[in-house]
Amino acid sequence: MRCARLVVAILAFSTAAAAHAQAWPAKPVRLVVPYPPGGATDVAARAVAERIAPALDQPVFIENRAGAGGNIGIESVVKSEPDGYTVLVAPDFVTSAPHVYKLSYDPMKQLVPVIQLSRQPVILGVHPSLGVSNVAELVALAKAKPGMGYATSGAGSQQHIAAEWFAKLAGIQLTHVPYKGGGQAIADFLGGQVPIASLGSTPVIPHHKAGKVKIIAQTTKSRAPSLPDVPTYEEAGFAGLVLDQWLGVFVPAGTPAEVVRRLNGEMEKALVDATVRERFDKAAMEAVGGTSEQFAHLVRSNFAMYGKLVADLKIRVE
Repeated sequence: MRCARLVVAILAFSTAAAAHAQAWPAKPVRLVVPYPPGGATDVAARAVAERIAPALDQPVFIENRAGAGGNIGIESVVKSEPDGYTVLVAPDFVTSAPHVYKLSYDPMKQLVPVIQLSRQPVILGVHPSLGVSNVAELVALAKAKPGMGYATSGAGSQQHIAAEWFAKLAGIQLTHVPYKGGGQAIADFLGGQVPIASLGSTPVIPHHKAGKVKIIAQTTKSRAPSLPDVPTYEEAGFAGLVLDQWLGVFVPAGTPAEVVRRLNGEMEKALVDATVRERFDKAAMEAVGGTSEQFAHLVRSNFAMYGKLVADLKIRVE
């Protein structure tokens, strides 16, 4: 009798657990973007949220929680309930931040990868006042005038790492000018106050096409579809300098596996939707998708890569 009761109890528990997972979502889902509205992360999150809301039969809204280079928003998700109702949309800063900042959380242990949304290059841009049109000319000028400034959207970012990597390989000295976000960095770059920029491609491409600044290199292995006229760093002679700036979705550790699978499935469908792809294309982002396992592998490999780069390049945040 005791064995029979035990079996019944186990079956009842399993049935209840399955019903709980199938019932998700029973209320609105919140996508946390750890940056201000208007940037690439925000654009991607909103496009995906609008597409998956009808499928989930619940509102999916965006919460912008900016600050500390993205750490405030990321930490808020790490510390939230692992019930599938708080979801993080963030760039690969998640994998470099632990090597640069003293964090109160461990994103590699406290976040579960769901899906990769997109990828784009980090670009190297120059202001017309420099009078250079390619990487070789910039290197020659930097050797003649060491210490020229380059703008990024933040210290310890992929943009910072990419520029220091380039400078080391080129044997030149550049001065990092970090900003608290891309908006002011772009403004000062366009104004010529900072003549060089290492930034995400999305906000720079329109100005490149208008001839206001020139993009002379990009970090991806092959040329991004949005920048077919711009050579990669490798094509410019810097072998091994390859870095994808990506956006991905995470949930707190402990979130039910069924919820992770459902989120992945609905977002995968969103990423092949023509309207979503059009919005990504306009923001110079290449939609990716894939399984949660594939994304988890990318996260782990990037974590190892950035650990080595931060140490080799002696990246420091004051």
